[in-house]
Amino acid sequence: MSLLGNLITQVARSAMDPEDYKRNPVNQNINPRRTGGLGDILGGVLTGSRNQTREYNPQQYDKQPGNGFGLDDILGGLTGGNQRGGMSSGAGGLGDILGSVLGSQRTRSGFGGKGMLVAALMPMVLSWIQRNGGLSGALSKVTGMGYDNQARSWMSNHELNDNLDPNDVSRLFDENEIQQVAAHTGANDVEVRQGLAELLPEVFNQLTPHGNLDNESEANQEIDQIVSQLSSRLGTLK
Repeated sequence: MSLLGNLITQVARSAMDPEDYKRNPVNQNINPRRTGGLGDILGGVLTGSRNQTREYNPQQYDKQPGNGFGLDDILGGLTGGNQRGGMSSGAGGLGDILGSVLGSQRTRSGFGGKGMLVAALMPMVLSWIQRNGGLSGALSKVTGMGYDNQARSWMSNHELNDNLDPNDVSRLFDENEIQQVAAHTGANDVEVRQGLAELLPEVFNQLTPHGNLDNESEANQEIDQIVSQLSSRLGTLK
């Protein structure tokens, strides 16, 4: 079972959707605010509009095993047909997916929509968890900064995420990284902060399917595989 498979593949589908930039355009005037559940940006990307229902289900206890995430379909679509071009399956395949999505964005004219923004934020969130000592270390970092209640909701199977205040994101993430993502995606820094404030909780949510750290070793291994595959695809991971 891939812990992040459902989340990453749905983000990838949205990012590669040619209608994404119309349905969820970036560089809009939004008011940063603390949200619950999936939030404004992530929710729009994963659930689509009223007429564009997606399959993502944020509840951990409804996760699907392995191939139920459609990894093979997305990998084949990104590389054309059934030829994977050296892409790997499993968690490493998730890194291939993100790398291919972000690589394709570099060759496009103009920018994508919020799907591409969230895709660009995913490696930033995963590498932040990795740099802070893995799942438990990152959790300690969050709770040590006074976000105990929020962190508990992210790990809960029965509560909606109590997301971060976008104005507090700079306490966790480097300002230069925020500006780099904004420049590469065409989003403004307010949208980047809002996206991070919503994505980080959902990544924690998906990495803790039992509401605790029992599977930390599996979670950290999956993060390492994805980041390694991304680094290979993109050359460097900022």
